Amino acid sequence: MTSFFLIFAAEIGDKSQLVCMALAVRYRAVPVLAGSILAFLLLNSVAVIFGAAIAGWIPELAIAIAVSVLFLGFGLHALLANADDEEITDEDLQVKSQRHILFSTFALITLAELGDKTQLAVIALSSQGNPTSVWLGSTLALVATSIMAVWAGRTLLQRIPIVLLHRISGILFIVLSSLAAYSAYLIY
Repeated sequence: MTSFFLIFAAEIGDKSQLVCMALAVRYRAVPVLAGSILAFLLLNSVAVIFGAAIAGWIPELAIAIAVSVLFLGFGLHALLANADDEEITDEDLQVKSQRHILFSTFALITLAELGDKTQLAVIALSSQGNPTSVWLGSTLALVATSIMAVWAGRTLLQRIPIVLLHRISGILFIVLSSLAAYSAYLIY
């Protein structure tokens, strides 16, 4: 549940969700959604494998401190984010033909999320928790945000300012940073 809610909050209004929304406006929803889901399956699998692997050879205290600092950075970044920072332009959406929508979405999402805060958060979470639960929760969160982007994202963004969504995400990351810092203190 922690993985789901954290990744869900972090992904709201993020560039991959905006890419899904923009592509869904121009192209059929099913290949856009399928391409984003395939990208997230791949990215979360890699992140969880990496996170679980580092958990075995890095001391628990170092991981807890790194997670705390990482989440604090994500929280501050989200709180300070400007709504115009992640605006998607038509040039970002160059797609050659309808046959390539799925692949184009997969490629755009994979490139947009590679090393992104949500992928780093999945690595951090899987280094401290059950990798299967982290993978399932984070993947379901990213699928849910993709569905929102494809079918209802435009309505949500018309009613709730993206800046507010960034603020909520930032506060959630800072709370989790504090919990990780407390965990590091207990380990110490």
